[in-house]
Amino acid sequence: MARILALDEAIDELVADGDVIALEGFTHLIPVAAGHEIIRQRKRDLVLCRMTPDIVYDQLIGAGCARKLVFSWGGNPGVGSLHRFRDAVQHSWPVPLEIEEHSHAGMANRYAAGASGLPFAILRGYTGTDLPAHTDSIKTVTCPFTGEELAAVPALNPDVGIVHAQQADRQGNVQLWGITGVQKETVLAAKRSLVTVEEVVDELTPRPGAVVLPKWAVTAVAEVPGGAHPSYAQGYSERDNDHYRRWDAISRDRAEFEAWLDREGLAERSAR
Repeated sequence: MARILALDEAIDELVADGDVIALEGFTHLIPVAAGHEIIRQRKRDLVLCRMTPDIVYDQLIGAGCARKLVFSWGGNPGVGSLHRFRDAVQHSWPVPLEIEEHSHAGMANRYAAGASGLPFAILRGYTGTDLPAHTDSIKTVTCPFTGEELAAVPALNPDVGIVHAQQADRQGNVQLWGITGVQKETVLAAKRSLVTVEEVVDELTPRPGAVVLPKWAVTAVAEVPGGAHPSYAQGYSERDNDHYRRWDAISRDRAEFEAWLDREGLAERSAR
């Protein structure tokens, strides 16, 4: 049964320096509060994995938490670039950042292989791109039945998978609905998992099209209302578009970014 913990307790227990971690959520249900707690606790040398790293990964990178980013697209959606990400790659500030770039399909298949207990995934992809020349984890295999050459990517099994959802019950079963990405695959592929939720309820009410993560697949649940802000949680909150626009100006300047860390209470380690 998944344990219900406070967010700071969960991050302190589950995330260690040097871990490979994935905070997943596709536009919707992004686990931003968990990312901020990782910054607050000064976790370091992390390998950050995400299909679409947006501003919470920009913040983690700018705060010096990451040594590597494994991703398929990075940007401030609807606004522009991730300036802390760019500064780390181009100028090694605050620390150098290694990158490993894939396509969306490649990353999704890596999570699916990890969740399935397979060593790698095969897909028709990367054709016409130069990613295989720059990414060592993209190989080719020949189909033993047709002779077709296909792309192969290794399974992704994070040390910690972190997602946000709408609800969990008191036994740790989780339910999320609306736009979903690879949250299910991330939790099933990870060695340890944390789900932050809008609320803990006595009993989950089945919803058409919902994804249910059973208690045996989840290490810990933390009740964090608004934990996806500035992204949204369908049925609970709307996307804060102004926040994304404001981030562009904040992230362009190192001093302004550091002032933002101070204002948000992320510059000092939590009491734990």
